[in-house]
Amino acid sequence: MPKMEITTKYSPENFETKWYAYWMEHGFFSSTPDKRVPYTIVIPPPNVTGVLHMGHMLNNTIQDVLIRRARLKGFNACWVPGTDHASIATEAKVVAKLKEQGIQKSDLTREEFLKHAWEWTHQYGGVILEQLKKLGCSCDWNRTKFTMDDELYRSVIKVFVELYNKGYIYRGYRMVNWDPEAKTTLSDEEVIYKEQNGKLYYLIYKVEDSEEFLTVATTRPETIFGDVAVCVNPNDERYKHLHGKKVIIPVVGRAVPIIQDDYVDMEFGTGALKITPAHDINDYEIGLRHQLPILDTFTDEGKLNEHGKHYKGKDRFVVRKEIVKELEANGLLSKTEDYTNNIGTSERTGAVVEQRPLDQWFLKMEELVKPALKAVVETEEIKLYPKRFDNTYRHWLENVRDWNISRQLWWGQQIPAYYYGTGKEDFVVAETKEEALALAKEKSHNPALILDDLRQDEDALDTWFSSWLWPMSVFNGILEPDNEDFKYYYPTQDLVTGPDILFFWVARMIIAGYEFAGDKPFTNVYLTGLVRDKLRRKMSKSLGNSPDALQLIKDFGADGVRVGLLLSSSAGNDLLFDEALCQQGSGFANKIWNAFRLVKGWQTADIPQPDHSKRAIAWFNARFQKVLSETEDDFSKYRISDALMKIYKLVWDDFCSWLLEIIKPAYGAPIDNQTLTEVIALFEDNLKLLHPFMPFVTEEIWQQIAPRTPQEALIVASYPEQKAFDEGILAEFEFVQEVISGVRTIRKEKNIAFKDEISLSVINSEQLPTHWDSIIQKLGNIPAISYTDSAVEGAVSFRVKANEYFVPILDKINVEEEIKKMEKELAHVQGFLKSVRAKLSNERFVSSAPAQVIETERKKEADALAKIETLEKSLQNLK
Repeated sequence: MPKMEITTKYSPENFETKWYAYWMEHGFFSSTPDKRVPYTIVIPPPNVTGVLHMGHMLNNTIQDVLIRRARLKGFNACWVPGTDHASIATEAKVVAKLKEQGIQKSDLTREEFLKHAWEWTHQYGGVILEQLKKLGCSCDWNRTKFTMDDELYRSVIKVFVELYNKGYIYRGYRMVNWDPEAKTTLSDEEVIYKEQNGKLYYLIYKVEDSEEFLTVATTRPETIFGDVAVCVNPNDERYKHLHGKKVIIPVVGRAVPIIQDDYVDMEFGTGALKITPAHDINDYEIGLRHQLPILDTFTDEGKLNEHGKHYKGKDRFVVRKEIVKELEANGLLSKTEDYTNNIGTSERTGAVVEQRPLDQWFLKMEELVKPALKAVVETEEIKLYPKRFDNTYRHWLENVRDWNISRQLWWGQQIPAYYYGTGKEDFVVAETKEEALALAKEKSHNPALILDDLRQDEDALDTWFSSWLWPMSVFNGILEPDNEDFKYYYPTQDLVTGPDILFFWVARMIIAGYEFAGDKPFTNVYLTGLVRDKLRRKMSKSLGNSPDALQLIKDFGADGVRVGLLLSSSAGNDLLFDEALCQQGSGFANKIWNAFRLVKGWQTADIPQPDHSKRAIAWFNARFQKVLSETEDDFSKYRISDALMKIYKLVWDDFCSWLLEIIKPAYGAPIDNQTLTEVIALFEDNLKLLHPFMPFVTEEIWQQIAPRTPQEALIVASYPEQKAFDEGILAEFEFVQEVISGVRTIRKEKNIAFKDEISLSVINSEQLPTHWDSIIQKLGNIPAISYTDSAVEGAVSFRVKANEYFVPILDKINVEEEIKKMEKELAHVQGFLKSVRAKLSNERFVSSAPAQVIETERKKEADALAKIETLEKSLQNLK
């Protein structure tokens, strides 16, 4: 056990590294199958080259709270960490680095490029996992996985082959989303639509061999090089005489047919639509119906190709500006209007997405989603928190499209399709090249084929196609479904993630779990909100509003940051982050630290336990059990922030501000042994409740309270047991707290120092048990409490419910000044009462106002009447 040093100042930097190393040294984070009930979480794998940001901080703090609590409750807690290879993001970084060195990706072979990618990954990968350790995350680091690890790679390939053999995976020529910056396709879910202000251009298409012309409205004049027709609605009377004729594409000069299709909205623009099947999904569908050619006019980088004539090699947005000028100069631009529309952008790069028809690999989803839909929406075998996301989940699965799973990248799992000829169907799918050769020989009826005759598909699989297997593949459940780890840890218990990847990842993991393991991947999904700044802006590097995560830990301590993140972060609701929250968390840690120093500094003696200490400890035991019960309920409903706030108030208010004040011995006097023993036991229980939220400061204090063996460390202690408690004690003590607050208020208002003793007389109408008097006396510096049936002369009074408390103050104040002060206050309260009663006597107000508003006004009336009665009696006693 590390050497203990009691410092007067709370300094987390003195013990955070120490205790993390201690936990690691003794293997407290490690898990192996045993007879205990498992509690398993798999981390949402961050990008391998990523760094810690506020979203990661929130998500992983919540996971660590859950895993540490499970460990304390005796479960075999296993939190599997790992990273995602992030095909698009990582490849883009490698390409950029190579470019700085004067190397183009196109100059390299796949093997050469992958060598650079692995070098990059080894250099920068895993940084984020090391940063998570600073936050206190208690992952089983021995189980760290990477989606490009051999076992995980082979799992993806096995699944692809299995799905292909079942008929779920197919290769097809279809319109897909193209990211010209990453130079790869994207799934529909990876396209983010953003509203943008643009222009609607009205172009003039001359009718061939005629003086007539058609005006066609478009937002993208740069695509006219791919026009293959102009389409009108067959019911549009304006254009019926043009059926069967052709128009000349402006600038391009090519004649294309005028066709008819019901898709065209006669009310939009001019009712005439240019058809560019290579660049718009709707045009593509029209093109298929009318058997039109497809003319792709863009390069992979989003530049015009040879079909763009004199614009060849220019960026699409540059061409838009230039071609508008050319159209205008040639009298081919009728007019321009401002226009607002939704533009598809890449979720990864932010580039404006192009729609292009390409040969791609797709996964049929319609049948696969059925068990996943049933599990959440019907049987609730899997529960989403908050439940409102059930509707979002159902809507996506009920309207799911086939998943484009191929990406034009090299970093990732290479698609296991092998081509042996030039025909469209001259390919086989297999886990290895040797298996592919055997299949190719059989399919081609050519036994002379050799391995060198096979060419593997160049594309890699979508990154999500590997991460959808994550809860299974981290335990090698795909390759070896009967292995001990998989049978023990799967299905996992909780998943903590953001709602923004409910489709990308959560739903797909559920689909994969039922398809490949025949079981759910997890039981509960806790969906965190997004972290925003106090102006409600999403945190981002571009806005400069995202604080440095590690600097926050340095400034406020890991415990302070964890508490700050969780204090206002309820499930599914965005967190409005402010560094002041971390300051509050740090202040809370300091409060606990000072409470420990106070208790540790008391001298003990073998003396009887005072009645006030006995009563206070009995009350706090009941209060502790009530909070324990309430937080158990909160955790069962994933109201983690609510649980923290209850524990926060228990420790700050009930333990520090009330219990310790009650039992604290007089200055220089000792405390009795029994009280100190009992209070330290309660302190330890508090530490157990706090540990999942604040692991470092709680372990430090725990270890300083008494010498501990590693087996007695707080991280592996036993969570407090729930016990029956007396609600009556809590109700009585609340009454006592009000009495003490009343006494303190009189001291403050009358400027009576605490060192000056005061007397207290009570009309005990509520029959409050007198055994609480010792606490009232201790905290009010009252030598004795007397009971009376009538008002006490020369005293001011206050009420707690029906009880009236009298404090004689004639010898302690200027009576005349006090009377004037009271009379002024009485007049003010009487005026207030008059205004409230005026409202309540207004029939129109009473009949139209909500019941809650009426109730509030009636309470104001009652409070004012009670205040007036107290003031009048106090004045009577003073006069």
